[in-house]
Amino acid sequence: MSGHPDIGDAMPDVAMETPDGGTVRPSDFAGQKLVVFFYPKDNTPGCTTENKDFSALKADFDAAGVALLGVSKDSAKKHQNFIAKHGLTAPLASDPETDGLADALGVWVEKQMYGKSYMGLERSTFLVGPDGTIAQVWRKVKVKGHAEDVLAAAKAL
Repeated sequence: MSGHPDIGDAMPDVAMETPDGGTVRPSDFAGQKLVVFFYPKDNTPGCTTENKDFSALKADFDAAGVALLGVSKDSAKKHQNFIAKHGLTAPLASDPETDGLADALGVWVEKQMYGKSYMGLERSTFLVGPDGTIAQVWRKVKVKGHAEDVLAAAKAL
């Protein structure tokens, strides 16, 4: 690890834009559990499935006192369209283009596709405890069953 926050460290407090143009940051959820799931891009198959899975379980997360926040570098406008198109209920936020939360956590990484290198989000999820420290980290997430795994871990925290 290249000095990025990990389990036991404080969650970096970076402001992000909400789809309605407001601001949200991890410290807004102080005193409750928070799941921040990073996904590469709105309206791509894996990301759509992941967001639908978290939305499907939102009532269970709510009942367990766990806040959800899905994060990508997509614009607030793209998030609005994504939410409307798929009826998503898990809240979304737009990470700043540079020096965002993804950068601070080391999940804004160089990726390869068709022999080209580009910067993109590594599908990763962070479970943050009520005290604002990172309790669990899932990196290089496989979508299938992930939301259920995160819910179980959040309940056990």
